[in-house]
Amino acid sequence: MASPSSYRPAPGSIPTQPGVYRFRDAKGRVIYVGKAKSLRSRLSSYFQDIGNLHPRTASMVTTGASVEWTVVDTEVEALQLEYSWIKEFDPRFNVKYRDDKSYPWLAVTVGDEFPRVMVGRGAKRKGTRYFGPYSHAWAIRETVDLLLRVFPMRSCSNGVFKRSAQIGRPCLLGYIDKCSAPCVGSVTPEQHREIVDDFCDFMAGNTAAFTRRIEREMYAASEALDFEKAARLRDDLGALTKALEKQAVVLGDGTDADVIALAEDPLEVAVQIFYVRGGRIRGQRGWVADRSDEGGTADLVQDFVLQLYGGEGGDSIPREVLVPALPPDADVLEDLLSERRGSKVAIRVPQRGDKRDLQQTVATNAGQALALHKTKRASDLTTRNRALEEIQQALSLDEVPLRIECYDVSNLQGTEVVASMVVFEDGLSRKSEYRRFVIKGVDGQNDVASMHEVITRRFKRLLDEQARSETVATDSGPMLVDPETGRPRKFAYAPALVVVDGGPPQVAAAQQAMAELGVADIPVCGLAKRLEEVWLPGEEDPVIMARTSEGLYLLQRIRDEAHRFAINHHRSRRSKSMVESMLDDVPGLGEVRRKTLLKHFGSLKKLREAEPEAIALVPGIGPRTATAIKDAVAKADATRKTAATEPTVNTATGEILED
Repeated sequence: MASPSSYRPAPGSIPTQPGVYRFRDAKGRVIYVGKAKSLRSRLSSYFQDIGNLHPRTASMVTTGASVEWTVVDTEVEALQLEYSWIKEFDPRFNVKYRDDKSYPWLAVTVGDEFPRVMVGRGAKRKGTRYFGPYSHAWAIRETVDLLLRVFPMRSCSNGVFKRSAQIGRPCLLGYIDKCSAPCVGSVTPEQHREIVDDFCDFMAGNTAAFTRRIEREMYAASEALDFEKAARLRDDLGALTKALEKQAVVLGDGTDADVIALAEDPLEVAVQIFYVRGGRIRGQRGWVADRSDEGGTADLVQDFVLQLYGGEGGDSIPREVLVPALPPDADVLEDLLSERRGSKVAIRVPQRGDKRDLQQTVATNAGQALALHKTKRASDLTTRNRALEEIQQALSLDEVPLRIECYDVSNLQGTEVVASMVVFEDGLSRKSEYRRFVIKGVDGQNDVASMHEVITRRFKRLLDEQARSETVATDSGPMLVDPETGRPRKFAYAPALVVVDGGPPQVAAAQQAMAELGVADIPVCGLAKRLEEVWLPGEEDPVIMARTSEGLYLLQRIRDEAHRFAINHHRSRRSKSMVESMLDDVPGLGEVRRKTLLKHFGSLKKLREAEPEAIALVPGIGPRTATAIKDAVAKADATRKTAATEPTVNTATGEILED
């Protein structure tokens, strides 16, 4: 890796005008493309002390070997050039939104003499008008099949069209009135063009005019006693209605908008977009991308919007783009999109009403897409094997860590301190071997000492069980069991890697605890949550794993699972202690009855909501005691509500929140 100082531009050589810059590696490959209002200010920020940079930015500048730039006149030109270079060079450190399939469009070849309606995929072509995109090709075919009886335009391939023209006989669609048969001269090119224009107008959202026209013609035919024509028009009207029902109205003002939402985690981002035309959802698309820089939601939105619309023009760009956060250069981006569309384009964050509700729906879809992606990624055997091998290589382990244990400590301002241990084998969680700990030997909030106690207790138990166990052969291999009962000794299995939630202090505490017990052959590492750094004992610098690394993804998932398990344990104990403390002064209610009461209702919330009659149904609790319990709970709630001067605390992290 090169030092950024080795290729830092000379002072004063970087211009102050807007422009676009490229970082290249030692082989000349472009690894990052960015734009700036002031090239000097932006590029200078990359060449500060490495320790002050975000790890992802530090990885980029140390991978780079040179930087170059191009000055432009306006920020709009900078956006255009940035998009062109990203498409051309495909830089590894830029966020790239790629879906796993080509979404289908409803395409009408308006440039042909006899335009054809069909399913289109891939790059858009000149002379073709597109509607959609749709999630599935069958959705397009269903819609077209319904509408061809009302708008009988050509839908056959060029081969079928020419063959029918040669033999002078239309295909089946021509006989069943789902094509006006221009191939055999049944309609002139001008008449067929009118049908095509009507079809395109209907698909563009101008539906009311067509339904009213068909209704008028149907009633006129009925009054003229032409019942056959009236019945055919009735069926046409039903086909239009059915086609419209497939696209529910979500925005009553007939808005043309693209609604964008994101679901993020430190490693990946899922994007969902709903295409709304004429107030109706016409299509939906989704992407999951690796995060390769430190940008927040606003920066991700800007990258996505630029990549989505950078190569588009005309009606492909909507009048309105609804986003979860305004991009940093929203005005410049609006100018670029307006120039490409040929009319004003607004980028907005919906605050209320139907548009806000729709964006929340899109956000829900994005969250589900990210969760599904993670599930598929975690369950894939090849991916899990690669993740374990990457961990082995990054941490210089002697063997692949098939069993990984992770520990996390949770407390609330030093009270109810608990810890968790989660176990992953072959990259999958083994929930039957999870363990909870209540910290007993540490006073107050001391995560380092608490981690030392947890590791000590776990590995002391390991040594004790290994000394008191015997090995038996089973179908799945040798197993350590209790010689008296024959039951498996789950705590007797040593992990191949111990992971702690935290940085150097927590890692040092875990290493010290194991050394005191004489356990020296089990490697330890820590994963610091803020920057996703992997720390090893005694090392001054962290191990920086690639953001796209499956190994880092697995470590993060294990750490998050340990955190979740510890938080749930902490909340459970805190709820129990609150119930017991508020009931201390209830006469006739001892420890046994308090536990029975808590077990019956399960949570403090349900106890608050219970009436005295329901409380009296608990075994050992009479009507008088039930009334006293209800009064004690009400008194505790009143005290809690009047304590408005006390700080608010985040129960998940213990952080004191400011008003």
